[in-house]
Amino acid sequence: MSPLSRPRPASLAPPLPVPAIEPAPPTLSLGVEEEYLLVDARTWQLVPAAPRILADVAAAGHPVHGEGTCYQVETATPVHHTLAGLRGSLAGARRLLSEAARAHGCRLVAAASPVLAPPSPMDLNLDQERRRTRKALFGTLTDSLVGCGRHVHVGAVTKDDAVRLSNRIRPYVPAFIALAAASPFWNGRDTGHASWRTVNWSAWPSAGLPPHFPSTAAYDRAVRELLDTGAALDRGMVYWDLRPSSNWPTLELRAPDMSPDLDSALLQAALARALALHALAGDPEPHAGPAVSDRLLGLARWRAAREGLEGCGIDPFTGADVPSATLAWRLVDLVGPELEAAGDYDHVARTLRRLVRDGSSAARQRAVFARRWSSADVLRHLADETEAC
Repeated sequence: MSPLSRPRPASLAPPLPVPAIEPAPPTLSLGVEEEYLLVDARTWQLVPAAPRILADVAAAGHPVHGEGTCYQVETATPVHHTLAGLRGSLAGARRLLSEAARAHGCRLVAAASPVLAPPSPMDLNLDQERRRTRKALFGTLTDSLVGCGRHVHVGAVTKDDAVRLSNRIRPYVPAFIALAAASPFWNGRDTGHASWRTVNWSAWPSAGLPPHFPSTAAYDRAVRELLDTGAALDRGMVYWDLRPSSNWPTLELRAPDMSPDLDSALLQAALARALALHALAGDPEPHAGPAVSDRLLGLARWRAAREGLEGCGIDPFTGADVPSATLAWRLVDLVGPELEAAGDYDHVARTLRRLVRDGSSAARQRAVFARRWSSADVLRHLADETEAC
């Protein structure tokens, strides 16, 4: 039986309060990094305002920093044990950045793609030698840096456990891609994919599905090969969909697209943690993983990026075509006990029902575009949803 089918300046808001320390239930912790775009409030074109906005919010006490381009900012939440606490941190960061962006004539957009064509050449963050070197080595490939993701951190875990979890969770990465799909538009046109960011990002030689690692030493060798061959400049450029974090004692799920919907962000975080708990309680063999074909898993990943939640996916254990929504519900069923134990089941089930009924972010963007065939309308919709937190 398939495992999937098993039942601060004065003009800004006051500094964010330091989150209260949450009582830690017997479960893994959560943290989320979110990447945002900055667009002109009138033209909806990308605007390189990140340095100014970061300077404005530096005193606000929230971890906000730059990303690969000057059109982006990134936030990182504190460690949380509850979805309520995680929501508070995510919403607070958005309010802070949204107000700062408006003060500079911009809008903050929680979008996985710029929708309109980005400027050429791209305005990269070239204040560091690493940025200049990356541009020299990878050329036009650096244009994909303007895509934005949501990274879910599950911890605290040892490196050995993170590698073990990666082996066991990798078959479910396509389900997360379909659930989070939010980048149907690129360069002003519909790409025919629900998550073009996934496809575009896959061109990096250090991106895509992580291999199955027979040991932690094998993981270290694989990373060293990326570094030695120039496929990655440092461990931060190990862009696999799932990896032991290069900075924290966590397993980092990097596959989801960025999107404005906070409920969806919490859904992805809750499922990632529940799946990690489920995997830790599984086969005692340290580096065992479900028996899946790498070829079939790669096809499932591509299908998820093309079809999103509204289409048909591939069960990576059987190769069968299955509606993506059904695969998502099977994942919820698989980790149902872990969701219940963490108090997350109701939120996950309620949010998934709404997404299936009302459409994913990719589907909602296409519906907005179809009203007037306007990319600006899509960006306005995304910016308004970003601020409605």
